[in-house]
Amino acid sequence: MALSRGLRCCQRAFAWLPVLIIALVVLWSYYAYVCELCLVTLSNPVEKVAYLIIFHILFVLFVWTYWKSIFTLPVQPGKKYHMSYADKERYENEERPEVQRQILAEIARKLPVYTRTGNGGVRFCDRCQLIKPDRCHHCSVCAICVLKMDHHCPWVNNCIGFSNYKFFLLFLAYSLLYCLYIAATVFKYFIKYWTGELTNGRSKFHVLFLLFVAVMFFVSLMFLFGYHCWLVSRNRSTLEAFSAPVFQNGPDKNGFNLGFVKNLQQVFGEEKKLWLLPIASSQGDGHFFPMRALCEAQNPLLASEEQWEDDRIDEEPHGKVTLKEMSCVLTYSD
Repeated sequence: MALSRGLRCCQRAFAWLPVLIIALVVLWSYYAYVCELCLVTLSNPVEKVAYLIIFHILFVLFVWTYWKSIFTLPVQPGKKYHMSYADKERYENEERPEVQRQILAEIARKLPVYTRTGNGGVRFCDRCQLIKPDRCHHCSVCAICVLKMDHHCPWVNNCIGFSNYKFFLLFLAYSLLYCLYIAATVFKYFIKYWTGELTNGRSKFHVLFLLFVAVMFFVSLMFLFGYHCWLVSRNRSTLEAFSAPVFQNGPDKNGFNLGFVKNLQQVFGEEKKLWLLPIASSQGDGHFFPMRALCEAQNPLLASEEQWEDDRIDEEPHGKVTLKEMSCVLTYSD
C-alpha cells in the first residue's frame, strides 16, 4: 500500500516535468529578449521601447492563457447523471447484460442524452458510476469523467475539455504570436551577429539560440493550432475526429456541426469582446449540445437553411431568433 502510494506521488510529480520545461524555456526567452537583445544589443531608444511594449503585451497574454489552461479544473458531470443508490444496487445485482442495458436506458430517458455506444447502448462509466452526457469521456490519467473532453495534454498537465478548451486555443494562438514576434524582431540582429557586424559574445549566444528556439516552436505549434482550428470549424473534439460519435441512427462525424459561425460561438461565446481574452464565455454548461439531426428533425426547412444561414447571419438584427435556434430550444426543453 505504501509502495503504491509512493509510486502515485512520483507519477504526479513527474507529470509536472513538461510544464516545468516550458516554464524554464519561457523564462529564459524573457531574459534573452529583454536583457540581452533590448537592453544590451539595441542602441536605438525608440526601437527599444517599441520592442519592449509589444513583447510584454504578448508575453502577458501568453502566460495568462497558459496559466488558465493549466489550473482551470475539468468539469465533471452533474449529480443527476450519477446513479442513485437504488438504481446502482439494481444494476449491480443484475447479471444479464440485456437487462442491465434496459436499466441504463430507463435512467437515460430522464436525461438529455442522445449519443450511444457502438452497439447502441447507453454510454455508462462503470468507474465513475454515471451515465455519460453527450461528448463526455473518462480520462484515465485524471481518473474522472470530463465534459466535452478533447484530450489530456501533458504540456499543461491537465485535461482539455469544456471548461478550458477556449483557454487552450488562445494559448496556442498567443504562443504562435509570441514565437513569431521574437523571430521577426531578432532576425536582423541574428544576421549581424552571424556576419560579425556585432561582436558581443554573451549576447550573441542568446540571440542566435533565441531565433532557433522561436522558429522551432513556431513550426510545431502552427500545425497543432491549424488542426484545432479545423476541429472548431467542424465542431468536433480530438476524440470525435478519430472516432465519430454514435447516435441512435448510427455514427455521424458531423452530428454536432451547426455551421461555422455557430460552431465558433459555441466555443468562444456570443460576446466578441471576450473572444481574445482567457475569460470563460463558452455557451452552455457542457452537459448538452445542440445537434444538427435533432434540429433538422424539428423542422425540415432547416436542412436547406443551414447552407445559407452563415451568409446572412451578419445581416440579421440583433436578438432575432432563427428557425434553427427556435428548433434547438424546443428540442432542449423536451
